[in-house]
Amino acid sequence: MTGATVWLTGLPSAGKTTIARALADRLRAEGRPVEVLDGDEIREFLSAGLGFTRADRDTNVQRIGFVAQLLAAHGVTVLVPVIAPYADSREAVRKRHQQRDTGFLEVHVATPVEVCSVRDVKGLYARQAAGEISGLTGVDDPYEEPAAPDLRIAAHQQSVAQSAEAVYRLLAGRGVLDR
Repeated sequence: MTGATVWLTGLPSAGKTTIARALADRLRAEGRPVEVLDGDEIREFLSAGLGFTRADRDTNVQRIGFVAQLLAAHGVTVLVPVIAPYADSREAVRKRHQQRDTGFLEVHVATPVEVCSVRDVKGLYARQAAGEISGLTGVDDPYEEPAAPDLRIAAHQQSVAQSAEAVYRLLAGRGVLDR
């Protein structure tokens, strides 16, 4: 049995983790093997010591992609709510999955920066505005939106349940749930 990786990319506070956790709950309730590789948790446990330079961000994304691909190869549906601001980093993860015949789906949680800054779940936008931090993705550091994601969700225009349902339908449509 082969699983798949669903990479949820978007700005900080876009709703990536919230959507991933809602979908994971549904998949678990159906008895499906699922794992959420949350970006914050990965930074704490797998990528401790990495900063936020482009090289460090790329290293972090590649580490997460490696773990995701290993899990997916063993039948797990892996939900990866990670900013991953650079298109070439995300593409490298996609290629790794393709080389190993493991499914990879990119979902862009397309919440505008204005909405994210109001949500400001971690206080990052407020700290950046106060001059306490710099390098905030989408504000004073780049975020390269996916040109052709497998799914684009306007999470600010629908409920978490609707967003999770859209990803679920994508998985069903791509045959991931048939495995």
